[in-house]
Amino acid sequence: MSPEHGARRSRVILVEPPLTQLAKLTASETHRLDRAIVAISVNPELGTEVPGTLLRDYVDEIDGVRVIFYVTALGSVVI
Repeated sequence: MSPEHGARRSRVILVEPPLTQLAKLTASETHRLDRAIVAISVNPELGTEVPGTLLRDYVDEIDGVRVIFYVTALGSVVI
């Protein structure tokens, strides 16, 4: 990897339930969620595994955000 470039971010895909929830968020809530999604896209191993599933549960206590997601074989993060 070239020193000028950072690590590759994962592609983030939102499915229907989060898209519906997103429409109801305030600007401040959207900003806090965006920060959590960026963190996950940089490090898809954040959060804890949900036992018996492919899901991961990421909680940011400081911003008060919880994101449930999974990572595909191609490295995309599906929220």
